[in-house]
Amino acid sequence: MQVHIRKARVIDTQSDYHDKVVDLLVEEGVITKIAATIKTSADAVVEAKDLCVSPGWVDVFADYREPGTEHKETIATGLAAAAAGGFTDVLLAPNTQPALSSKSSIQYVLSRAAGNAVNLHPIGTATRNAEGKELAEMMDMRMHGAMAFSDGWKPIQNPGLMLKALEYITAFHGTMIEIPMDAALSAGGLMNEGPVSTALGMAGIPAIAETMMVYRDIELVRYTNSRLHLTGITTAASVAMIKKAKAEGLGITCSVTPYHLALTDEALRGYSSAYKVMPPLRAESDRKALIAGLKDGTIDCIASHHAPHEWDAKAKEYEYSSDGMAIQELAYNIMWDSLKNSCSIDRLVTAMSLIPRDIFGLPERSITKGSEASLTLFTTSGTTTLQANKKQSMGVNNPFLGKTLQGSVIGILNNNKLHINN
Repeated sequence: MQVHIRKARVIDTQSDYHDKVVDLLVEEGVITKIAATIKTSADAVVEAKDLCVSPGWVDVFADYREPGTEHKETIATGLAAAAAGGFTDVLLAPNTQPALSSKSSIQYVLSRAAGNAVNLHPIGTATRNAEGKELAEMMDMRMHGAMAFSDGWKPIQNPGLMLKALEYITAFHGTMIEIPMDAALSAGGLMNEGPVSTALGMAGIPAIAETMMVYRDIELVRYTNSRLHLTGITTAASVAMIKKAKAEGLGITCSVTPYHLALTDEALRGYSSAYKVMPPLRAESDRKALIAGLKDGTIDCIASHHAPHEWDAKAKEYEYSSDGMAIQELAYNIMWDSLKNSCSIDRLVTAMSLIPRDIFGLPERSITKGSEASLTLFTTSGTTTLQANKKQSMGVNNPFLGKTLQGSVIGILNNNKLHINN
């Protein structure tokens, strides 16, 4: 297949063409020509007002629910949502049923994703069946395609077990992923503990439930000299601790969700379960600290924490509703709508494309002649309004549906497959 991308601004800080408007010719999945103007009769032509092109975006934590709860999402619908959101690569959370805790389960999800325009990279569980009792066969899973290790939505509470997991993965230079949340300190909590929770009369989750785990895990990384990625950080104190740990040269990286960059606990004043997430939405001061951390590089990359649910899981009393948002196909728009006046597109795209590849050992991608084409096509101008009947994800729990957001994702070109949004 031959694809001609016309008049696109390159957003790739590692490319000689960065910030230049060029034509690109991609033939059989390889960038064969980059020039100011290219004349060709390609199979497909991609053009749009204010078109931008970057190396393919990576989502470092998303849940597609298959196997076990396919009524919420399948791998096929999840990857369709990823492509619509501009992602060429997705790290798959392991909390399926059964959990991704063996080589056979890793091979199953890889086989289900084979041939797709989006690359799926499964995360294996760190403990057997994500039960937090004993280590899983991480080496075996690694050899059969596991990209990293985590108990996903169930942070490892036992510090001794976490220590053993971090020590174990040093043998093959692996990476642990953890959502920092102390189960005892957060037990019974429904939202961020603060003035809003007090006004609403809802049980709060204190910031210390996160920061205690961040502190613990930093010290465990210091002791083991291992590698840990903290995903879904939400507090200013966490950003400060991670910044200090990085300055010391520890193997700590981190990611933030789009909705923690865009929203605060004020969104819960209407008691809407659409905004019930874990970790919870925090205060405006925390949101500003997250944005500052993204800008200065303390926060490395973006994780959608895509957690799709069916109607029944959310349409009930707030206390009993499920956590999470299914926002992967609007992740970029949510962030750019909130950050356009405070963060450069260069920095945001670097966090979505280049840095996660380095952290998790994915193949490098750059917009240079002769490189494999793994590209995301998007605009910073214009707007996007995703209607419920047009979404790709099966999840109904997306509070941004029907809202007008800045920017648009045109599509992706990856694995010699072109996906263009309608």
